[in-house]
Amino acid sequence: MEVIETGIEGLKVIQPKLFGDARGYFCETYNEARYREAGILQQFCQDNLSKSRYGVIRGLHFQLQPKSQSKLVSVVSGVVYDVAVDLRKGSPTYGQWYGVKLDGESKTQFLIPQGFAHGFSVLSEEAVFTYKCDNLYAPELEGGIAYNDPDLAIDWQIPEAERIISEKDLHHPLLRDVKTNFSL
Repeated sequence: MEVIETGIEGLKVIQPKLFGDARGYFCETYNEARYREAGILQQFCQDNLSKSRYGVIRGLHFQLQPKSQSKLVSVVSGVVYDVAVDLRKGSPTYGQWYGVKLDGESKTQFLIPQGFAHGFSVLSEEAVFTYKCDNLYAPELEGGIAYNDPDLAIDWQIPEAERIISEKDLHHPLLRDVKTNFSL
């Protein structure tokens, strides 16, 4: 596997090796020993799967300490644009975001450490999205940032008229108004 640094501490793009032939392909999507050798030390305890249609934007979500979550995200089928925003006070990249296209063909993964908000938009007709978490879901500690925060100016790669946003995600505050307890 190849680990690609993003310029934001802890945020990594991972390209697993695909072994293909006339029958199809094989890909090792997670191997704790190999990931540890690459400096990825999170211990994952929960796997999640979601399916969404074109135009859906989910996020930007986070979970506060003491149950903050690192996520290892990838796409089983389809294409998404995946985004992480640094929320760690004291980080030189606080408030900066990084986006990457993930698709079911390449099996590219995105490692999002604790202290980041996360979201994605679906660019294909449909997408099946999977992610590992290093803490269990704790609804009492969940939070969010407005997906359309003008200070972040994220290009979700979906025309505004075609965006599908949940009622909950429509009401998240701007980053400047969010209270978090993350630090570097």
